[in-house]
Amino acid sequence: MTTQSTARIIDGKAFAATLRMRVAQEAVRLKAEYDLVPGLATVLVGNDPASEVYVRNKGKTAEAIGFRSFHTSLPADAGERDVLAHVAALNADPAVHGILVQMPLPKQIREAAVLDLLDPRKDVDALTATNAGLLVSGRATLVSCTPAGMMMLLKEYTGDIAGLNALVIGRSLLFGKPAAQLLLAANATVTMAHSRTRDLPDIARRADILVAAIGQPFFVKGDWVKPGATVIDVGINRVDAGDGKTKIVGDVDFDEAEKRAGAITPVPGGVGAMTIVCLMRNTLIAATLQAGLSMPDLQE
Repeated sequence: MTTQSTARIIDGKAFAATLRMRVAQEAVRLKAEYDLVPGLATVLVGNDPASEVYVRNKGKTAEAIGFRSFHTSLPADAGERDVLAHVAALNADPAVHGILVQMPLPKQIREAAVLDLLDPRKDVDALTATNAGLLVSGRATLVSCTPAGMMMLLKEYTGDIAGLNALVIGRSLLFGKPAAQLLLAANATVTMAHSRTRDLPDIARRADILVAAIGQPFFVKGDWVKPGATVIDVGINRVDAGDGKTKIVGDVDFDEAEKRAGAITPVPGGVGAMTIVCLMRNTLIAATLQAGLSMPDLQE
């Protein structure tokens, strides 16, 4: 006898489509009322196929919702000075409101040097030390895209999370650390864990919200999930699907976790679907603030 699934599937794709529509509508209003068109600039160093796809999709989305899109491609052997010069030029360009330098960068370029130069007002990935510090102090206007998307989905599907135990597995600057800060700001009780955490399965079983962002396929097993918990799977891993094909899976063993969870994000179609639209939202916010206007009310 098989266990019937009781988990509610958190549809990030549908939520992202709604948010994208709201951002596009706000872009139309800014153009009509203030002749302001948000501009997003992307910088890609090298020719990594996955990064090329990501950057291309960002540019297409920006143009589709009425933004200006700017792109710079540099060769894989570009020097750090050349990359910094391009970032400095984008910092100074008033038509550019958001800058995204695609990570990771080739080894000859220090990511810290790029982030230290990047104008925090245009840092739509929210990776600069300034924006990270503003997040910790509760004053951030630009928040890392995937964690911001996660919080929107939690609000929609879980509601008030005050007092709940949240576990974040993964401590990256791009997701794990900002996710923990956002959960804390929503009054959850937060534990941060990683690959070296002892007794991780036992810690996971106490979590009302279990967030997996460790970059290992099926790392979180079904029996790690507290019955009724909300499971947020941030992993994007490509694995063998047989017959020479591959498929995308998350960090959670979805089939087993679904039997115990109260709500769960699929991969693909969950949190990842929110990332690009949250980047557009950040670009819109950056444009309005740089123009001296009030923060847009998108009512997520």
